[in-house]
Amino acid sequence: MTRTDPPFAGRTVQAVFFDIGGPIYDDENFATAVLAALDDLLAEQGRPPADRARFRAVYDGVRAAQSGSLRRALAAEFLGDERRRDDLHARTRRYWRHGPGSLHPDVLPCLRALHGRVRIGVLANQEADVLDALRRDGVAPFMQVWAVSALVGHEKPDPALFEWAVKEAGTSPANAVHVGNRLDTDVRPARALGLATVWVLRGEAPPEPTAEQLAEPDVAVHDLRTLPRLILGDGRA
Repeated sequence: MTRTDPPFAGRTVQAVFFDIGGPIYDDENFATAVLAALDDLLAEQGRPPADRARFRAVYDGVRAAQSGSLRRALAAEFLGDERRRDDLHARTRRYWRHGPGSLHPDVLPCLRALHGRVRIGVLANQEADVLDALRRDGVAPFMQVWAVSALVGHEKPDPALFEWAVKEAGTSPANAVHVGNRLDTDVRPARALGLATVWVLRGEAPPEPTAEQLAEPDVAVHDLRTLPRLILGDGRA
């Protein structure tokens, strides 16, 4: 592989892993599913649907902090007990789908540019049926590593999921890049293992990241259009 210019100077990039919610699909798919699940649980208590403004405030608070579980925060705020996060997680599975039209338009061009030059994979906390959406939208043919939590049995930020992906790609952390939109479950655990990191500023990333947050990844981007050039570093992307 060709060594890249900054921010990946000194690395021979052999594998690139993508989070799914945010970098590949619109994260509103997840937010909508969690909200529907929350409404279900409230209805079972004989209570009205969740106040949308309060829901969005909790969601935005987790985005800004870049730490903590959204479902745990919602369980504490609306269900009165953060331990009901597991109930909310289980109910969310009923609704969590990446529907047609929610694939970000920059994804396939990015994958085409990387294809054949590096090994490509997904590395994400997702349900197993996400594979159906990735096949439907033409993403699956580019993927060689399927580090999906429901399939592998580990969830980010557990380093075991990252280690599994790196091993499956047949490379080392020093020669791998992880692309995600959260600091706590993507950037920090990947960096701790020695992977290079790309923070995609959409979805569960904060709308106005702080200078301290921006200093954590190797690079932050608003979309994937510049990613092949950054990773390949040879002007041919």
